Amino acid sequence: MKVATVAKWTASALLSLCIVGCGPDEKPAASEGAKTPIKMWVAPNENEEAFWNTMVKEWNQDPSHTPVEFTAIPAASSSEEAIMNALASGTEPDLSSNIFIGFASQLAEVGQLEDLSKMPGYDELVKNRHMESLLPAWQLEGQQNVLPLYVNPIVWWWRGDLLQQYGVDHVPTTYDELYSLAEKRTADNKGYVIQMTAGKNWWERWFDLIPLYYAQSGGKSYMADNKAQFNDDAGIAVLNFMGKVFNNNWSSYDFTAADDPLATGQVLASARGPWDIARYRKQYPEILKSIKIGPMLTQQGTAHPHTFGDSKGLVIFSTSKHKTEAWAFIQWVYGKAEHDLAWLETTGMPPARSDLMTNPIFVDYFAKNPLEKEIASYVDVALPPVATTQTTEIQRSMTQMLEQVIFKHTDAKEALNQSATEIDGLLNK
Repeated sequence: MKVATVAKWTASALLSLCIVGCGPDEKPAASEGAKTPIKMWVAPNENEEAFWNTMVKEWNQDPSHTPVEFTAIPAASSSEEAIMNALASGTEPDLSSNIFIGFASQLAEVGQLEDLSKMPGYDELVKNRHMESLLPAWQLEGQQNVLPLYVNPIVWWWRGDLLQQYGVDHVPTTYDELYSLAEKRTADNKGYVIQMTAGKNWWERWFDLIPLYYAQSGGKSYMADNKAQFNDDAGIAVLNFMGKVFNNNWSSYDFTAADDPLATGQVLASARGPWDIARYRKQYPEILKSIKIGPMLTQQGTAHPHTFGDSKGLVIFSTSKHKTEAWAFIQWVYGKAEHDLAWLETTGMPPARSDLMTNPIFVDYFAKNPLEKEIASYVDVALPPVATTQTTEIQRSMTQMLEQVIFKHTDAKEALNQSATEIDGLLNK
């Protein structure tokens, strides 16, 4: 294990990620003669912990199984920092969830992750879980080091009640439709038309610029062969669109999480994921009744366009002495569609499988949860971030590029080229 590299990472910029861990790993020692348990860390999230609690209890009831002990990823400034610290000190678990592709890239670069595609029964698991079309975006140097667990498509949430006030009976799908709606909104001086950006932090590009680029480009990656490739026609179209919205004062760059401009009616639309459904049911049940789901906007209007998928996966660490046993547990969990249904019911997040709209097991759930169904219908076109070890640097440059267009009215093509050149320089040092 390259401990020096791992230790160095614990102080890197990556550790500013916004996912916060909680709870130390405290487990009683295994009784004498008992099987050494598989140690698992899971996302520090109440609903996810509830799911894993159910799975682990059921698995552990079979005396032929190697027992699993799970805990939330220990407290640190981020889950990534907790895992890095554990690797540096030799206290890492056998497997862990809550791994996004950028972090997996860093772990794989120093040989910390197993190639799951070499495990027995891998192809059968992929086929049974209908993941064939989703996995290419998760490959790292030809290896399958991460098993994607869920995909949260980012879509536009529209206030249907407010659209009706402007005589609009369908959600806009093109830039021009939004411009027309924005002009009507400006005329009555009641607020902004859309929350164009999610915020000022680098990770928030996953919820504005990147999904818009995926949609406009037809699912093209914004990075390839360690070079930026978003400075193309699709990138120009997206940045011109975003710039026009801001330059006409049709949106604000200063919304905060506390504002929730969609709930207050400051905007008619905001890009959201499925996790907001549960929150709105508690805080804004009447407003939720008016919400209409729409695709990422494109210049010409695209049927079922690509978008960003907020996604996390599961890994087995290469240092594990229980790889075979850990893999057996993974196969058991994800070899049954009923378990994915339990995940969906418990967390509200769509499992990473392409048959959600056709598998009878999920039909009843989606019949009772139409908003979840509409969002989940985009799982097949929801792409994860680029698999790179430089996620933070890339998206900080994107943020600066966006701000150049918003505040200094820099030409879109010029701003794109400047950012691409900066990123290429960073990646090829």
